[in-house]
Amino acid sequence: MIGKVLDNRYELVEFIGKGGMALVYRAIDRRTGHSVAVKILRPEYNQDAEFSSRFQREALAASRMSHHNIVNLLDVGQADNMRYLVMEYVQGRTLKEVIRQKGALPPTVAAQIGIRILSALQHAHKNGIIHRDIKPQNVLVHKDGLIKVADFGIARVAGWDTVSQEDSVMGSVHYFSPEQAQGKPVTAASDLYSVGVVLYEMLTGKPPFDGETPVAVAMQHIGSKPRPISEINPAVPPAMERVVEKAMEKQPAQRYQSALEMAQDLHRALQEPDGTWMTRLPDQPIPSLEYHTGNTGKQRAVRSWRDIAPRVGAAALIVLAIAGMFWGASRIYDQVVNTTEAPYCLDETEVDAQRLAIRAGLAVEITRTSDAIKPTGTVIMQSPEYGTVMRKGETLCLTVSTGPEEQQIPNLIGSPVDTARKELDRLGFTLLALPERSLSTSAWDTVLSQNPLPGETMPNGTVVQVVLSGGSVTLPDFVGMTRKDALFMIQQMKLTLLEIREIPVDDAKQFERVAAQFISDSDSNEYKPGDQVMQQTQVTLAVYVASENAAAVTAEPAETASPAGQEASP
Repeated sequence: MIGKVLDNRYELVEFIGKGGMALVYRAIDRRTGHSVAVKILRPEYNQDAEFSSRFQREALAASRMSHHNIVNLLDVGQADNMRYLVMEYVQGRTLKEVIRQKGALPPTVAAQIGIRILSALQHAHKNGIIHRDIKPQNVLVHKDGLIKVADFGIARVAGWDTVSQEDSVMGSVHYFSPEQAQGKPVTAASDLYSVGVVLYEMLTGKPPFDGETPVAVAMQHIGSKPRPISEINPAVPPAMERVVEKAMEKQPAQRYQSALEMAQDLHRALQEPDGTWMTRLPDQPIPSLEYHTGNTGKQRAVRSWRDIAPRVGAAALIVLAIAGMFWGASRIYDQVVNTTEAPYCLDETEVDAQRLAIRAGLAVEITRTSDAIKPTGTVIMQSPEYGTVMRKGETLCLTVSTGPEEQQIPNLIGSPVDTARKELDRLGFTLLALPERSLSTSAWDTVLSQNPLPGETMPNGTVVQVVLSGGSVTLPDFVGMTRKDALFMIQQMKLTLLEIREIPVDDAKQFERVAAQFISDSDSNEYKPGDQVMQQTQVTLAVYVASENAAAVTAEPAETASPAGQEASP
């Protein structure tokens, strides 16, 4: 399949992986030059009504969604008797691979990943879509740290009447809900149970239930309680453990009733980790933590001296051991002077938070997500948390609120594309500049039109397509110019030189002068001098150069012919 081109557009260049019903390739979109992921229904299932229906449901589910935490659908097609979906390509690893490599993740990191998964599910549930297969294998971690939920292959779309009995129990046994294990109908609460299982695995390094057979694991989901997280990883705050416990309640009515509600509790668990604001479970008292309040009024957990004394002693021994070495001083200097603490950025504006981070000697990485409570532009999460010792130059990750999940699309028309992109990014939308530009008197890269239109209310993550100006220049007449002058003119007029064709001639007066010009656009429209064309229009020039005969004549000494019997004139 490598090298195959689907519909004269998508060139398959690399096999990525396979699932139960499809093969996935990385492809190059020949129209844009970008990498995309192409999901092809396995050939053996092309005539299978059940799998074809499931593949169609994935396309329908994906078409209803556009969100920055979801692997978005770009195209649907059929070529050479193959059905395929074109999705955005996410360069990175699955969350499962990350857990296998690192084991239990820091609670703050696990919470942030969980919040992004929940943000994707809130969008899906609002559009009537239940994922039904949330697991770490279906959560992609982009190389830049973005989180994307993938594979809506067995998603249930509200109003779809042809969901089979087999579909009702589909999903990975380690992560599906008790009702899925029993073959009962699923709801949004089923997805939230699975998120709880994923959080459990992120915090402990392993799923809550395991067994020798899938049936054994399924029975534990139905009737067993998992081992408390705090027994496996005491570093997990009580509030975060309680969030996981509530998400994994056996009865759907006792779980969180929306992804937003669960995300808000995760967020609060980061700010108030002791969990006293949450309802305690019967027979499961929440462990207490010891706190003190500093001058700023912000709380920090304090370990007893008895707990930290051995570590302090060990550190002192190490310092003493290396102090006698000739390079010890410089190393101590680096460890002491080149460290800083993560500033408290929660509830600060994005600008003020960046200023605090820069003042502390830290770089900043901004991610954005919707929040119904915090105002747009306010920091709602940070990693590492306040007070963490960091090395100067390390990155402080800030999550900034984009406001409510639905907002009005701003008016981008007349704005430079970079300004438009920053505005959309601030509000939680995504800008997609169409490759085809339009001839316009507006400056290059100015937004000429947009879809959706200004003022339309759309969910966060919506892709706003814009048409950009290609500018406008009057095409010069290059014929007769020297090569040097023509090239200078092309540069000044912001045109693009495509090719120079050289035409040999004997007349030295024509050497290095333009003989003809050829200008056309992608639609093969021919232009002549005086026409208006877009900037960067490609120009081909034909230039006279000396022929071999002309070069030979030029090399011979000039002589004057004399009549017979007379000497030539000097």
